[in-house]
Amino acid sequence: MEIIFLGTGTSQGVPPLATPNIEADLNNPKNWRTRSSIHVVLGEHHIQVDATPDFRTQCLRESINWIDTFILTHSHADHILGMDDMRSFCSLLGGVAMPVYSTEESLQRVREIYPYAIREKPEYKGYPAFALRTMPEAPKIFEVPGGRILATRLPHGSMESLGLIFEESSSGKRAAYFCDCKRLTPTAYKLAHEVDLLIIDGLRPSPHPTHLSIPEAVQAAQELGAKQTYLTHLTHFVDHDKVSTELPPNIKLSYDGLRVSL
Repeated sequence: MEIIFLGTGTSQGVPPLATPNIEADLNNPKNWRTRSSIHVVLGEHHIQVDATPDFRTQCLRESINWIDTFILTHSHADHILGMDDMRSFCSLLGGVAMPVYSTEESLQRVREIYPYAIREKPEYKGYPAFALRTMPEAPKIFEVPGGRILATRLPHGSMESLGLIFEESSSGKRAAYFCDCKRLTPTAYKLAHEVDLLIIDGLRPSPHPTHLSIPEAVQAAQELGAKQTYLTHLTHFVDHDKVSTELPPNIKLSYDGLRVSL
């Protein structure tokens, strides 16, 4: 299994616009963060999780050349507004629609934003086409070539975000992606117990009403018994080098372009 961190920043990215006092040292490239998403490879199956407004440049930077399955964790702008840039990936699928999985609430937002793309195949070559499918939620299992995915809802303000656990058939390795959440539910704790890799929301050092803070994320990772943890969805209040020295040995800050193989 390989996980590629396409972006690791908060909804505004880092540095945010019109913010004169940036706390992170911008001389360090690890403090330049595009909006958060990951690309997961299970065996030979490529899964894209979310499509940010930075999706096009993220894919070019990381040489993402294929997507088999797309999963939308939730429909906030920083996770959904790059979906039109899946045009080329739809073409590579041979003119059939890209399978898009999410909750019914988020799929409705896809319908509202991209009405021209809700079809079985692209209207013309180079156009997007999305086949909308409700994401199976645990205890149901989403089987894909190369492994399986378990999904559970996590609280995120007035909406819910999908937490995802990826299990690779060949290696038996497990990775959990809990981005954009205020807390983990009992189901999330059960599904991700002693996971090999945890990627978890760690917005900033201080508390936030809809996101886990860094101390809250560290506590959750330790309660899960995760073997390795990376914090994501980071703001400019998080300086990579400074905060890294304050974290436990098996908990690290992610950064754009990071690749983790299990």
